[in-house]
Amino acid sequence: QVQLVESGGGLVQAGGSLRLSCAASGRTFSAYDMGWFRQSPGKEREFVARISRSGGYTDYTDSMKGRTTISRDNAANAVYLQMDSLRPEDSAVYYCAAGRVGSGDVTDYRSYEYWGQGTQVTASS
Repeated sequence: QVQLVESGGGLVQAGGSLRLSCAASGRTFSAYDMGWFRQSPGKEREFVARISRSGGYTDYTDSMKGRTTISRDNAANAVYLQMDSLRPEDSAVYYCAAGRVGSGDVTDYRSYEYWGQGTQVTASS
């Protein structure tokens, strides 16, 4: 099993930056694709970014491309999400997820087995 704990959320002005961290427990962290999702009140959970097990491949939702970088440190059992030029519409609870996605859809939250508790990100206008 994998336990995930997010940190780094907060309140920033529009245009600001935040770096989210996700600490994972367990000795098989490198066996999992890692993703970040977000959810706003009344909306479905939305894909933000994903990084492959080795860190060699990344995917981003179109609205975050060029403003966001996902990275991982398998030695430290951690994954990160650097977000720049934040907009009010980026405000949401951000969740870290782990899954053996394989040939599945990396943007589908159902492809991921383990989830953190979430961290709130608010970008004020």
